[in-house]
Order: sequence, then C-alpha cells, then structure tokens
Amino acid sequence: MTKNVLLVTIGSGDELYDDGLNAIQALKDGESIDAPAIITFPNEKMLSDVFNDRTYTLLRTIREEQPTSIRETAALVDRDKKNVHEELTTLEALGAISFEDDGYAKKPTFPYSDLIIKPFRSDENASVVA
Repeated sequence: MTKNVLLVTIGSGDELYDDGLNAIQALKDGESIDAPAIITFPNEKMLSDVFNDRTYTLLRTIREEQPTSIRETAALVDRDKKNVHEELTTLEALGAISFEDDGYAKKPTFPYSDLIIKPFRSDENASVVA
C-alpha cells in the first residue's frame, strides 16, 4: 500500500511542466501514476513564509486533535480565530488541507499520512536565498 504523502519542495515552473507532460503521457500509455501530492515553491523564502512553526503547529493539531471547526482549531493552538482562518485558507488553496462542511462549521482535515519538506532545489545551478 502506498502512503498518501504531501511533498513540499523548491522548483521551477519548467520542472512542473515537464513532470505534468510525463504524467499525461504515462496515463495515455495506460500506466498508473504513483506519485505524492506536491506543493512547489519558487524559492526558499516563499516556502518558509508558508511552512513555518505556526503552520506546523496547525497541521499537527489538525492531525492529532481532529478539531471540528476553525474556531476549535484556533482555541487549541491558543491563537486568534481570524489569523488561523487566514492561514488555513492559504493551506487549503495550496492543497495541504481540506475542509469538510459540518453544519455551519468548516472542519479542517489533513488528508495525508505524511508530510515531507525538501527545502533545497533539485537542480545544481540554483542559488540559495539567504
């Protein structure tokens, strides 16, 4: 059984385009694609702006405590509901979390079994942002 993994990494649009074309060709050839969900940032600064200590705390809390709403999530991490809502909305837009409608509440869920962050570019010519 393959793990449902979220991979967060640094890369370029060209790499994503090539990976997409390869995946499309594999599907056309009748092959299955067994790849993790991937969020790719163009540089290290952007990755760390989104995936930081606050984000890890939110993801860990969602995974372990399974809060039933954004309000409960904010209470569990002892943060303002508005700020937590903004971060969770960003994470949802990236595909890192999803929301389940639970009556009037939006229940955040982390639909992956694992999160892997690869904070370095895979190409040798990339420069590291300080």
